[in-house]
Amino acid sequence: MVARTVHRYLDVDGVRVFYRESVPERSGAPVLLLLHGFPSASHQFRRLIDVLGARYRLIAPDYPGFGHTQAPDGFTYAFDRLADIVEGFVQRLGLSRFAMYVFDFGAPVGFRLAERHPEWIAGLVVQNGNAYAEGLSDAARDFIALRPGQDGAEETVRGLLTLDGTRGQYETGVAGVEAIAPDGWTLDQHFLDLPGRKEAQVALAFDYHSNVERYGAWQAWLRAHTPPTLIVWGRGDPFFPEPGARAYLRDLPDAELHVLDTGHFALEDRLPEIAPLIAAFLDRLQP
Repeated sequence: MVARTVHRYLDVDGVRVFYRESVPERSGAPVLLLLHGFPSASHQFRRLIDVLGARYRLIAPDYPGFGHTQAPDGFTYAFDRLADIVEGFVQRLGLSRFAMYVFDFGAPVGFRLAERHPEWIAGLVVQNGNAYAEGLSDAARDFIALRPGQDGAEETVRGLLTLDGTRGQYETGVAGVEAIAPDGWTLDQHFLDLPGRKEAQVALAFDYHSNVERYGAWQAWLRAHTPPTLIVWGRGDPFFPEPGARAYLRDLPDAELHVLDTGHFALEDRLPEIAPLIAAFLDRLQP
């Protein structure tokens, strides 16, 4: 059965947060907070919501600087601030216990949330969401080392914000690119080309080092709280290679790990494999 999905806005500290939410058939269904990546938005979860949203309450917000969310002039684009807005969003919705799907940028946002509110986190679905040094490719390390004012640094970041750069993130590492619909990168680029959005992404790129600096704290959180965890990873990801997936097992030896022959946006071509894994995982979380 295809889920019924609603699309709404919620004001959080002056940010008009857009989100999409499924309406499950029964009350009290497990909640999964879907935290998107770069350079995408909640639309990357549309098909997953269609498939699973009738059984589970799936909620996907757009961060400031992404998708349909509208941030005021002067908003500071940093990962701490993205986490502040998502934290306020969760509080405004009245959520008190849920699983999190953390992907790409969703990992640093989600792990900040987990540090602040461990009581909220019933479980983790980690899909190419890195928290370990060995999960950074050489290209990712070079990118993270960029700093404002460094010769050519901003131009390097802006090179990723072009249509070719956006499309490449969808297709790199994917065996059969005919399975990747062009809608995703086309919509991402539409949002990237809105006024002020590229400046927001440049600021976040220069702040990415703050995430790497917190890896040790996030690993300690995982060891301390041992949340039930499902790891689904595209091994062809040019930014976050397979060792980043396996590194989670050091701190979460009971985690369920699936490495798939795909790239960064694994849901684009591997939804038929990933959706049942998530459904079985959410069912196991129920008391």
